[in-house]
Amino acid sequence: MEALVIHAPGDLRVETFPTAELGPGQLRVRVRCGGICGSDLHYYQHGGFGTVRIQEPMVLGHEVAGVVIEAVSEGVVGFAAGERIAVSPSRPCGLCHYCQEGLQNHCLDMRYYGSAMRNPHVQGAFRQEIVVEPHQAHKLTGNVSDGEGAMAEPLSVALHAVRRAGPLVGKKVLVTGCGPIGALLIIAARRAGASHIVATDVSEHTLGKAKQVGADEVINVAENPEGLKHFSADKGTFDVLFEASGNAAALRGAMEAVRPRGVIMQVGLGGDMSLPMNMIVAKEFDLRGAFRFHEEFATA
Repeated sequence: MEALVIHAPGDLRVETFPTAELGPGQLRVRVRCGGICGSDLHYYQHGGFGTVRIQEPMVLGHEVAGVVIEAVSEGVVGFAAGERIAVSPSRPCGLCHYCQEGLQNHCLDMRYYGSAMRNPHVQGAFRQEIVVEPHQAHKLTGNVSDGEGAMAEPLSVALHAVRRAGPLVGKKVLVTGCGPIGALLIIAARRAGASHIVATDVSEHTLGKAKQVGADEVINVAENPEGLKHFSADKGTFDVLFEASGNAAALRGAMEAVRPRGVIMQVGLGGDMSLPMNMIVAKEFDLRGAFRFHEEFATA
């Protein structure tokens, strides 16, 4: 079977890649659609992110949907050949104390498709066929397309962040950074009952998409650096900030617009970020986080 294999920055090849043997209780899946994550782009453009670097050829990809083409009857319950599924890319060990506590996202031996965080690298899902465990397979209803199914993993990040932020009914929400995760945060926050959503970014195209998916207002902070200033009146306007850019300047600038005792959800990752502790203490911010599993919790 063929796969997309990264060898070095800018060196992406279509190569023949073996599909693992199907074991008891596993499903063989034909991949039909995949989403390109920011981490995939980092591997292609820079050879990795942070201290994580490609050390050997690796299949990229982890946001995929497909169809079950073969299921071993022994140990497989609830799945049949021909069923369409979204695939969860994380495979926790199930044995460490975090897994035993129900905190599988903090697994000490996490394996995540398309990750160079450990050696040998964990091969990704941008290939024609993969073998998955039943707990990774989530059935798609007929009105959900393969493309939408491939978005299930990034959508789960947004849903997790919104849940951690607490009740949003009637709340005023600010989203900084409107890439795919930011856009999904807007959708999830609106679904959770947010009354007014403002989104910021440095790209007009991206802000147009943010408006399209439900933002009430959008601000291009590259063209209008003071665009959030009027939201800072009376110690701040927003009840909740979802910071999805991973940019320290975006976080620092948005804090002025968050009201005292507001919730700040740090969703984006961009390296070291310093925090103005005087402002955090003065406004009694509630700082929380909801990061992508493979970028925050996987171990080398």
